[in-house]
Amino acid sequence: MYKKLIKGFIFDLDGTLVTSDLDFVKLKNEVGCPHDQDILAYIKHIDDPATKAAAQQLVEQMELEDALNCQWIPGAEAFIEQLRMKDVPMAIVTRNCRVATSLKIDNHNIPIKLVLTREDATCKPDPEALLFIAKQWGFAPSELAYVGDYLYDIQAANRAQMQAWSYKYQLPQQSESQIDLHFNCFTQLDIDQLNIQTL
Repeated sequence: MYKKLIKGFIFDLDGTLVTSDLDFVKLKNEVGCPHDQDILAYIKHIDDPATKAAAQQLVEQMELEDALNCQWIPGAEAFIEQLRMKDVPMAIVTRNCRVATSLKIDNHNIPIKLVLTREDATCKPDPEALLFIAKQWGFAPSELAYVGDYLYDIQAANRAQMQAWSYKYQLPQQSESQIDLHFNCFTQLDIDQLNIQTL
């Protein structure tokens, strides 16, 4: 049994709740971003307004195309429904743009209303969005689990002092980040074996 107290769940979107086929190598090549840099951070620091706008438009266009083709991650829909039935607070924090995020949520009837995109808060791995949600819910960050599939998700959870749940992602060796729970399929998560406290 997972013993840490959980009062709410925050989820990443792409690669965690829904599939994503975004080709970041191609995207970085097209905007001129070095492969070892974060593309959103790179675009943020482009000085020329026209170049920055073109790069932002390209990223958003590819995100919208991806939104039209995504599907639920196997088992995720059932897990979300179990949490909803127990009135467990849920939110989504994503690096996606708002329009693409809304498409994915609406097209798949994801029953989560509190959603923060990159237009709403500083992007992960910054913990701003996670801490905002904890404050809004009135919970200590340590009482919440953030579920994601990439290093930025784990880093954001660690920096917010939340429980870091990793879907399929394995930390590189000698990483300073910490994972509280790793799982490869949502069907591995037995809600009755989690220490969930509801209001």
